[in-house]
Formats: sequence, C-alpha cells, structure tokens
Amino acid sequence: MQVVAHRGASHEIAEHTLGAYLAAIETGADGLECDVRLTADGHLVCVHDRDLRRTASNRGVVSTMDLDELNAFDFASWKKPWSELDDEAPDMDPELGKVLTLRKLLETVADAGRRIEVAIETKHPTRYGGLVERRLVEMLGEFGWTAQDSPIRVMSFSYTALQRVERLAPVLPIVMLVDRAHHWPMLRRVVSKEWIIGPGIGELTDHPGLGRRLREAGRRIHVWTVNTDEQLELCRRLGVEAIITDRPAYMLERVRG
Repeated sequence: MQVVAHRGASHEIAEHTLGAYLAAIETGADGLECDVRLTADGHLVCVHDRDLRRTASNRGVVSTMDLDELNAFDFASWKKPWSELDDEAPDMDPELGKVLTLRKLLETVADAGRRIEVAIETKHPTRYGGLVERRLVEMLGEFGWTAQDSPIRVMSFSYTALQRVERLAPVLPIVMLVDRAHHWPMLRRVVSKEWIIGPGIGELTDHPGLGRRLREAGRRIHVWTVNTDEQLELCRRLGVEAIITDRPAYMLERVRG
C-alpha cells in the first residue's frame, strides 16, 4: 500500500509549504499530494482554498493575485501561532513557509534521489476553466512526465477536468475523486474503467456498500484522508492501493510494520 503525504506532512507542518513536503520526503513517503490553482499571471501554485483567509490571514483570492503578491504572505505561521513566544523553538527558514509553486515542488521531487510519485488535484470551479489543466500538462511535458512511466497522476472532483487531462496526456493516470457515496451509481456509468477511484475515508466508513461495490467491480482505489489505525484497517480490507494521509511518518510505520 502506497503512503502519500496529504499536502505534505501537514499534521505537523503547515500544508502546501516546501517545509511540509521536505519533511514528508525525509520521512520516506512514497508520494506527495497537492492541490493546484492558477494565479492571475499564469503560475500554478499549491493552495487548497480559493482565498487566503485560512492559511495566510488575508481575504485575497488566489486567481486574482499575481505570484509576487502571494510571495509577500506567510503561509506557515497559522499552523503554530504561538511559536514566536517559544524561546526554545528552532529558527525556521522563511523560504520554507512561503507560497509554493508547482514548478518548485516538481523540481524538489526530481532532485530527491529516488522515485516519488505526485498526486496533483486541480481545483474547480475556477475562473480559468480548462486553462488549469492545459498549463499543468504543459509543465509536466517540460519535465518529461507525460509518458507511461510518469510519477504523476492527476485528480479532480470534476469529471470534465479529468476528461481534458485524458485528451491532453492520454497515458497519465487519472483519479476520479468521490466525496459523496450516492454519486457513485451515476459516475460508474461514465467513468473509464482505466481511471482510479478516489473516495473519502468518511464516505467509506459511513457507507460500507461503496467500498464493497468498488472492490467487486475490480476498481483501483486511492483513499483520502487516512489518519487513524481504524481507517487504515478498513483500507486494508478493501485492498486499497494508496492512502493519502496528513501523517505520513505514522502511517508508514503502520503500513511497513
């Protein structure tokens, strides 16, 4: 079972920061997960929310801001708001807590010295529509990561977005994210059998029939966000191929045994 770090080692370190991803790589995570949005000047950045209120204490909307504007914000302090008062806390490189571009994350993965897979979720709805997927595939092409052996897979809750990716890069693995169990009966009629299915652990727990139907259909399953022993055990019973977790170090210990 593959252990994928959800927005980096985000249980301990602020999500989507370079610091969180470096910690996940150091701990031995098999893969990294990130969300991407497009800035007003065309840069793909690793940010989950459409605005910055939660992670940078600002009301700005990512799609309306340039990368230089985003670079002015601290994306790390919200995770440990009292750290400035802790005299024993180690000094943190401010560069590790700035907005992270997808390009920088992919460069970090390329330089890691081992194969690390990256699950990239494109966020929708967005004012830029299909431009997000086009820019993403263009960048993956620059890294030579659109071929059969690519370490990249693309995920989305948007069926239309994933169709775009499949047209632009036919051999890239695709993950159809599912956040409601009752959506599956409709999705199974249209989603390619080659696509991976990505249900949330909450839906698998609350609706046991979903996991059973996916397994009976022979679907490859990647599950988010798995953080407890009970959730891991459920994934094992279902034959889940990859778990996405905020706690990669803890889950690696449990999975590797």
